[in-house]
Amino acid sequence: MRILVIEDESKVANFVKKGLEQSGYEVDVAVDGEEGFDKFRAADYDLVLLDLMLPKITGWELIPLLRKRKPTLPILAVTAKTAVEDRVQGLNLGCDDYLVKPFSFAELLARIQVQLRRGVALGTAELRAADLVLDPLKRKVTRAGKSIDLSNKEFALLEYLLRNKDEIVTRNMIVENVWDSSFDNFTNVVDVYINYLRNKVDRGFDQQLIHTVRGVGYTLRSKTE
Repeated sequence: MRILVIEDESKVANFVKKGLEQSGYEVDVAVDGEEGFDKFRAADYDLVLLDLMLPKITGWELIPLLRKRKPTLPILAVTAKTAVEDRVQGLNLGCDDYLVKPFSFAELLARIQVQLRRGVALGTAELRAADLVLDPLKRKVTRAGKSIDLSNKEFALLEYLLRNKDEIVTRNMIVENVWDSSFDNFTNVVDVYINYLRNKVDRGFDQQLIHTVRGVGYTLRSKTE
C-alpha cells in the first residue's frame, strides 16, 4: 500500500517515512501543499498523512481538494494545533482522523491501520489471480493455499501486478508505482525483481502467471490461454 506524507518539517517527515517503510508501506513525501497536491494527482495513494499548517496550500485547503478527487480516500490530519475547535474543523472538512504532535509512531501506525481497514471494507480486499491470493492488509500471499514469503518490495510489485492483472504494464509504469521518483528506470532492477517473484510465485506450478511482453514490459495473466 502506498502512503503520501505531506509535511513541511523535515525531521517529522523523515521519521514517519522511515517508520512506515520499515512497516512495509511505500511512502512518498511532499514538503508543502502545492507539491503534495501535484503528487496526489500524479499517483494512486491508499492514504494521505496531512499536516494542516503547510506553506503554499494549507492542509485546511487541501482536504476538500483531495476529498473531491477521491471521496473514499483515508485522510489522517497531523498538527501541533490542539484546540478542540481545530479538530472539529478538520473533521468537518473531511479528514477521517486527527493526531496531535508530538505523537508516538506506534499510535500513528495504529491509526493508519484502522483507516486502511476501513478502505478494505470499501473495496480493497483480497486480490486474486487463479490460485494466487494477496491480502493487502494482512500482507500475506498464498498460492494453492501455500504461504509465500516476500520482501516488502516484492510484495509491492506483486500487488501492483495483481491490481493490473491481464493488462500490460511497462517498466516505467512499474518504476513510478513501486519505486520512488528518484529510481533510475534504465537499470535492470525491475527485471531482477520480476525474476525474484517468478521464483517464488510460479516455480513448481504448471500455470505460469507472470509473463514477459517482449520490448514492452510484463503482465500477470489470471487465465490460461
